Amino acid sequence: MATMTAPNSMMTKTISGGSFLIHDATPADCFSPEDFTNEQRQIAEMTANFALKEIVPVSDQIEAKDFALTRRLLKKAAGLGLTAIDIPEEYGGLEMDKITSALVTENISKQASFSVSFSAHVGIGTLPLVWYGTDAQKKKYLPGIASGEIISAYALSESTSGSDALNARTRAVLSDDGTHYTLNGEKMWISNAGFADLFTVFAKCAVSDGPDAGKEKLTAFLIERGTPGFSVGKEEHKLGIRGSSTCPLILEDCVVPAENLLGEVGKGHRIAFNILNVGRYKLGNAVLGSGKTAFQNGVRYALERKAFGKSISEFGLIQEKIANCATGLFVGESVCYRTVGLIDRALAGVDKNDTKEIQKRIEEYAVECSIVKVWASEMLDMVVDEVLQIYAGYGYVEEYPAERAYRDARINRIFEGTNEINRLIITGWLMKSAMAGKLPLMPAIQQLMDEVMAGPGERVEHEGPLSGELNLLARAKKLALFSAGVASQRYMQRLSDEQEVMGALADMIIEVFAMESAIVRAGKIATAKGSEAAAVPLAMARIYADKAMAVIELAARKVIAAAAEGDALRTQFAILRRLAKHEAADTISLRRQVARHMLEAGKYSL
Repeated sequence: MATMTAPNSMMTKTISGGSFLIHDATPADCFSPEDFTNEQRQIAEMTANFALKEIVPVSDQIEAKDFALTRRLLKKAAGLGLTAIDIPEEYGGLEMDKITSALVTENISKQASFSVSFSAHVGIGTLPLVWYGTDAQKKKYLPGIASGEIISAYALSESTSGSDALNARTRAVLSDDGTHYTLNGEKMWISNAGFADLFTVFAKCAVSDGPDAGKEKLTAFLIERGTPGFSVGKEEHKLGIRGSSTCPLILEDCVVPAENLLGEVGKGHRIAFNILNVGRYKLGNAVLGSGKTAFQNGVRYALERKAFGKSISEFGLIQEKIANCATGLFVGESVCYRTVGLIDRALAGVDKNDTKEIQKRIEEYAVECSIVKVWASEMLDMVVDEVLQIYAGYGYVEEYPAERAYRDARINRIFEGTNEINRLIITGWLMKSAMAGKLPLMPAIQQLMDEVMAGPGERVEHEGPLSGELNLLARAKKLALFSAGVASQRYMQRLSDEQEVMGALADMIIEVFAMESAIVRAGKIATAKGSEAAAVPLAMARIYADKAMAVIELAARKVIAAAAEGDALRTQFAILRRLAKHEAADTISLRRQVARHMLEAGKYSL
């Protein structure tokens, strides 16, 4: 593979994270699959072929926890360069752009258990070392990680601090002579633990100087398998992704050389949180791959299965399920690649050795990364549920693929921070940025509050094949801002304590981002191909806009009902009804159109 260090040429303007709520995106702002370069498409195809030929045929052995086989497959993937994409060239890597890395993640994810093993190795298992390692550490470990000789893992969670990582109980104590640290504690739910060679492990360690001197702060260490005092517990027997390794780690007077400190003492939280942002958007790409595989199985079964004298694919309620799945995948692509496109754009021109600036620019899109994680994982749950229903009774039987896909999908709402935690991050990050003046959200909210209290104003009409959906999007943004304003006025600094309100606001923010991503992408396709040729993506954008608006309106009602009462409540509900008013789309006809296209293709296809 050739190394790619620059993003697509269309991406020139840097866009602030979270700004989608107050600024309308243009087609040039939203990277989508239609913008892939030829090289990116070739790498995606090569990765998909590898997964179909090498991984899928041995799924049963993988599910039986044949970790020697998993290691051999990771080594084969390394032979194609797939484990080296995010590693600098000087350490044996290919140092490609984030879009290409995301494409590899999507296309290798045709077998969920292997996908977890792969992602744990090349993502959260590797990036801490890439970003925070010393030159000596990188030279020692990264070439082996790139070649598949060394398998990596990431150990943050504990039994009492899964999402609350800063309250870790594992402790690290520096020796009097400063030559080593002694670690004691236990880590839980560690992917690849059963066969990994190198672990990034987090522990509390006393800071020796500075404003935090004497305090115990989260710190990261590189620990090799076989280190004295380090052991791996029994494999967890899980609901899904059974072919991936998940074990606890036990540290009993585990002696780690001082040179294996990763980064700085007390700065482990930076490593943890920055790595999780990447893990979140990459999870979106992984579930896209899983969703497309499940969908293809469902379409194939619908075409083959006969009932009442004809193929069940001819039944309206089956076509509705097929259209729902296809629309979810279309919007998922739009959301995932828009986000990674924003990150690649922000990284353009950054010195590859300036890891602090790289992390800062990725962190700018923490909200978008959390949106991808939440939206995509819940989309996959919808897809596998609809597919299992298409299989009906056979879907509940292990012999058929729907059963495993259904089980495997569930973990994604827990991985990389639960969806509940990520919803709190979405709203909290935006409100914090607004209060700090980093994002001009408060002026936008105040302007909207003044506007809606003044009564109906002049309506701005959009043009083009999606004019109605663009008008709907404008109303959706106003509803989200209005609800945020109502909640802020009611709770002020206590808003973060109102988790249900924070969650409902997050739902609105998520749907606005997804809605806009789909509408802009479909419009871009229509501009390039014409409305007739773009009929299917236009239909999916209309289907989703109608659904998203219903979710947004319901969430707005929830927020306003909690934050107001009496005359204020009645006034605010009147404003809500005015903002939410729209003509319903004929989603039955639109879904039939989408379903017919997918059935003819036999898979998800545009």
